[in-house]
Amino acid sequence: MRVVLLGAPGAGKGTQCKRIVEKYGVQHLSSGDILRRERAERTELGAKAQSYMDSGGLVPDELIVKMMAGAIAKAPKEGYVLDGFPRTVNQAQELDESLASDGKGIDAVVSLEVDEQIIMERMTGRRSCPKCGAVYHVKNLKPKVEGKCDNDGAELIQRPDDKPEVVKKRLETYYEQTEPVVAYYKRNGCVLELDAGNGVDEVGAKLFEMLDALAGK
Repeated sequence: MRVVLLGAPGAGKGTQCKRIVEKYGVQHLSSGDILRRERAERTELGAKAQSYMDSGGLVPDELIVKMMAGAIAKAPKEGYVLDGFPRTVNQAQELDESLASDGKGIDAVVSLEVDEQIIMERMTGRRSCPKCGAVYHVKNLKPKVEGKCDNDGAELIQRPDDKPEVVKKRLETYYEQTEPVVAYYKRNGCVLELDAGNGVDEVGAKLFEMLDALAGK
């Protein structure tokens, strides 16, 4: 099973990726994790990416695709789920070209659809522990003592990227760059749209139904 999971920030991609990995035994391939690993291991690709980042530039699509293609080539026979990639139509096109050489293209693209207001509530309501990294929510996952981490009693904080103005900017970037990727894959007829505005378990159950049908189970 070879799947791409797309969705706006706060749509629940990370959570559902973990569930897919646990149920189907595929590998979770996160572009962010792979980029950090390449840099930490000082590979040739990692060094090139670091040079762009150090100068304040964006890592070119070609470099990102090479990193992801390398990780995909090492994925187990069970397959993989791509998270955070492709982010642009150009990346999607280059990925398709790369995968076409071995005849193992993407089986399906799952698009997690969530109303913008729900995303704003999800992300701006998150509170994190600066010590242990535990995450809470002011409405949906409250700590036992308001404003305090259950694990170590530390004062909970709102991360900079969860502030309303930052979330809005991230959503604008998604709509501009990544939403067209869904349209690109729709032209190939391999997009499964899923309403991800409900609870995690309900969304997960619907996702499994879709993927089970894809796998012929």
